[in-house]
Amino acid sequence: MGGWTEILPVSLLLLLSSLLLIVALSVAVFLFEFLRKIGCKHSLERSATSDAFFEDPNSLKKVPCPSIFDPAEKYISLIIPAFNEEHRLPGALIETLNYLQQRSASNKSFTYEVIVVDDGSSDKTLKVGFEFVRKYNIDNFRVICLGQNQGKGEAIRKGMLHSRGELLLMLDADGATKITDLEKLESQIFESVEKLKRCNVSSATTTRLIGNLSDYEVAAFGSRAHLEKQALATRKWYRNFLMKGFHLVVLLTAGPGIRDTQCGFKMFTRAAARKLFTNVRLKRWCFDVEIVYLCKRLGIPMIEVSVTWSEIPGSKVRLTSIIHMLFELLLIRLGYGLGIWKIYS
Repeated sequence: MGGWTEILPVSLLLLLSSLLLIVALSVAVFLFEFLRKIGCKHSLERSATSDAFFEDPNSLKKVPCPSIFDPAEKYISLIIPAFNEEHRLPGALIETLNYLQQRSASNKSFTYEVIVVDDGSSDKTLKVGFEFVRKYNIDNFRVICLGQNQGKGEAIRKGMLHSRGELLLMLDADGATKITDLEKLESQIFESVEKLKRCNVSSATTTRLIGNLSDYEVAAFGSRAHLEKQALATRKWYRNFLMKGFHLVVLLTAGPGIRDTQCGFKMFTRAAARKLFTNVRLKRWCFDVEIVYLCKRLGIPMIEVSVTWSEIPGSKVRLTSIIHMLFELLLIRLGYGLGIWKIYS
C-alpha cells in the first residue's frame, strides 16, 4: 500500500504536467493562427480596390470615396467614429461645425470636411448623420456606413483612408475634447515640419517638399495626462488600479514617449496617416497603442499635446473592455515581435 501512495502523486503530477503542456501548445497554436489570419486579411485589404462610396441624400447620387493616396483637396479632414451615438453626436457636431465655419469665413484657405463613420449603429445615428449632410452639403460633410459593427479602430481607419485633408484629425463623437484645441495640435505639427525642413534643407527631396505640408510625416496626440491627479482623486479605487495596470502594460508594449495613448483626439499629416492607417491591423480598443508602436517603427515624429477634456456620460468602456484591451496588447507584441505582421513603408 505504501508503494501505491508514493507512485500516485507522481502519476498525477505527470498527468497534470502533460495537460498543462497540451493546453499551452493549444493556446500558442490558436494565437499563431489568429495572428496569421489577421495578417492575411490585412494583406487582402491593402491590395483590394475600394468600391466604397458616400450617399448624397440631396441628389440621391453615390459619390465615390477618395483615397489617402490621392493628392489633398482640403486643408483638414475630421474623422468621427460613431456607434449608437444619436443622442451625443448632434451637440458635438454643431459645436464642431460652428467652429469650422467661423475659421473658414475668416480664412478662405481653411477648407474642411467632416466624415462621420457609422460603425453599424442600431439606433438613429445614421439618420442624424444624413441630416447634417443635407444641411452642410456632401462636399463638407460625409457619412460612411460600415453596415455592421467592426470597432472604433476600423471606423477611424476607413475614415482616414477615404479623406481629402492635408491634416487629418480623429475625434470622438461625444465632444469630450474642446474642438478649438485642434489649433494646439495644428501648431505643434507646423513647428515639427519647420524643424524637418531646416534639418534637411540641403537635400533635393526636401527642396521639393518645402511648400507641401501633406508630404511630411508628423503625428500629434492630444493628451489628458495633465489631468491624471484630478482623475485619480475622483475615480473609484478599483478603476484607478485597472488604469494603472493598463498603463504599465501599454508601456511594456509600445515603450515610453506617449503618456496618454487612449485620448481620442489625434492629428496626422496626410503622409503620416497614409503610412499608419495602411498598416494598422487592430480594429477595436488598442489601435491607438498600435499607432504609437508603428510611429516608432516607421520613424514618424510624435508630439504629445495637453488638451481640454471633460467626461461625458455614456462611456462604452466596461470591465470586459479592459480584458479585450489586454488581449489586443498581447497581439501587438506577438504579431510584430514574431514578424507575423509585416510593416509596409
